[in-house]
Amino acid sequence: MIKLAKYLKSSAGFVLLIFFMLFLQAYCDLSLPDYTSRIINVGIQQRGIEDGVPEKLRADTADQLLLFMDEDEAALFEDSYDQGETWVLKDSVGTEEREALGDAMGTAELAYMAFSEGGEAEEALKSQMQIPEGVSVLELLARAPEELRQQVTEEVTSQAEGMSDTMLTQSAVLFVQQEYEAIGEDLDQIQIAYLLRVGGSMILLAFLGMAASVSTTFFAARVAATVAHDLRNDVYRKVIGFTSAEFNKFSTASLITRSTNDVQQIQMLLAMGFRLLLYAPILGIGGVLKVVQTDVSMSWIIALAVIVIFAVIIVLFKVAMPRFTKLQTLIDRLNLVTREMLTGIMVTRAFNTEKHEEERFEKANRDLTRTNLFVNRCMTFMMPIMMLVMNGASVLIVYNGSYAVDNGSMQVGDMMAFIQYAMQIIMAFLMITMMSVMIPRANVAANRIHEVLKTEPLIHDPENPVTPAQDVKGQVEFDHVSFAYPGADEKVLEDITFTARKGQTVAFIGSTGCGKSTLVNLIPRFYDVTEGAVRIDGVDVRDMPKQELCARLGYVPQKSVLFSGTIDSNIRYGRTDASREEVERAAQIAQAAEFIEEKDEKYDSSIAQGGSNVSGGQKQRLSIARAIAKKPEILIFDDSFSALDYKTDVAVRRAIKQATGDTTTLIVAQRISTIIHADQIIVLDEGRVAGKGTHEELMKNCEVYQQIAKSQLSEEELAG
Repeated sequence: MIKLAKYLKSSAGFVLLIFFMLFLQAYCDLSLPDYTSRIINVGIQQRGIEDGVPEKLRADTADQLLLFMDEDEAALFEDSYDQGETWVLKDSVGTEEREALGDAMGTAELAYMAFSEGGEAEEALKSQMQIPEGVSVLELLARAPEELRQQVTEEVTSQAEGMSDTMLTQSAVLFVQQEYEAIGEDLDQIQIAYLLRVGGSMILLAFLGMAASVSTTFFAARVAATVAHDLRNDVYRKVIGFTSAEFNKFSTASLITRSTNDVQQIQMLLAMGFRLLLYAPILGIGGVLKVVQTDVSMSWIIALAVIVIFAVIIVLFKVAMPRFTKLQTLIDRLNLVTREMLTGIMVTRAFNTEKHEEERFEKANRDLTRTNLFVNRCMTFMMPIMMLVMNGASVLIVYNGSYAVDNGSMQVGDMMAFIQYAMQIIMAFLMITMMSVMIPRANVAANRIHEVLKTEPLIHDPENPVTPAQDVKGQVEFDHVSFAYPGADEKVLEDITFTARKGQTVAFIGSTGCGKSTLVNLIPRFYDVTEGAVRIDGVDVRDMPKQELCARLGYVPQKSVLFSGTIDSNIRYGRTDASREEVERAAQIAQAAEFIEEKDEKYDSSIAQGGSNVSGGQKQRLSIARAIAKKPEILIFDDSFSALDYKTDVAVRRAIKQATGDTTTLIVAQRISTIIHADQIIVLDEGRVAGKGTHEELMKNCEVYQQIAKSQLSEEELAG
């Protein structure tokens, strides 16, 4: 996967935008539990009062609070309020000052609550000091010596240190509530206003998180599609440059799978990975930080859940990973069998072997299905285990949290928030587990694609190309050429030497497998020679750019190939700027105009994939017309007249000779009648030149040619 990371460079801006959106989404998602906690703790339990710092309080209450403060605390307290009959908190008091003020007032508020009318401490002090009824302890302490007030304050402080922060907060909030009621504030309205404010913020965060999630999905899909587009392009361009050796290494079916199914696996991983795989660690780490801030004592529950999840992932990888590698190979096999069956459907029917082909397909299909089922069965255990882990973690949190709530060390809202954070952390690892299903398969696909991309074709353009001289055109020269297929021990061609000059027709004949097609395939560099040199216009073809070399050639393959489109588009395939007149002239030379004119749409008639809607002879004539329309210097016919009847064969060759008099023509043929009038005939026998000359010369001095002629021509034709 890392080897293909360079394909993300073109979408770097979108990737950065995705990261920003993921952090924004994580911020929103991680903030929501905190808002839930505030709604429960503050909005419901504390009736909208956030802390022990009242916005307003009575002057006599302020005086009584000052009894339990030291000089620094009293100074901070007095500086924070505008004093009058009602003390009002100054607008300039910020968050930090408010926290410091809350700490300064905490002990005083606790003492005030303890010694106010009806408080337990007041009753105990009255009984201890025998204070008569109707006398307020707070009023008495106000007149008492400083030492007594300090002693009382120290006792209250000592009690406060033994209390949890939650209990101190609740005591301070209760003080504020009572003070607001005494002033006449509407506590219900304060509560509603707080719930609306916090709830509104929560809704806005939810919508913002949704927008970030939608944006991430959109941009991730765009990046994934762009990478897939670039990968397909590069794989296609690489494959186009492959020689037969590279095709034999990968197989056509495998190359199709690698450029389609494998690329799709990468695209799916990227589309899902940006949304889940990258988001999971952001959410997980953020959740852990939030949990530490909320309550450390229950973090072991999350740690236990994460360990279980990791154990499940490791087991799944160990068991399923080898099968993912096998899966792509089985897809290759299924594509191969399907392609062979569909391509050879006519042969299959002719030999009545449908049952055999069905069994081949069924075996390939069954092997793929079994592997898929095994992988899916492994993955079916994932979701139940994850749900068990999530629900088990929730139960443990509630069980332990209930004790914390009971002893006052945690509020209910904090426990709810902890559960939500725990679920987010577990969900983060669950996302990673879900991606673990896709990552192995995508990794295998990426390796297969990289294997194609890193393969260097045996044939490539020269570093220092040579351009032929303008005064030499149409000359083909074989200089002691020998050739052996890659990996083969024996040579297919050995010491071939001849020259075809401009306007000449040179033919090649010989028994099947003697190397005729291989010889002409060396000219367009379908293969490179093993020894010697092939020269076009005086320049070694290995020193010419492939584009310039092919521009000089018109090639008609042994097996005619047409492309889906129209007759016109197929004829002008090698020269798209050819005029309609030139297209029609090429068709006339190839003796294809007659059957084209009989069609309703003539040259605009459609051609099906592979030319399946035209006959073999028509397909061959259109292939010849395509080569002629290109107006090349050199025409190569690789046994391209085999599907033509004798009359059409003669007409095509005569028309080509008349219309392309200056063009060098190389013909590979099986029939002597096709090449009998060639300027030079080269007879091949087991890869060597057995004879060279005209028909008359070879009939006199070449035994191999004589045998071929006697097997094809009558005695009258031989005598004539």
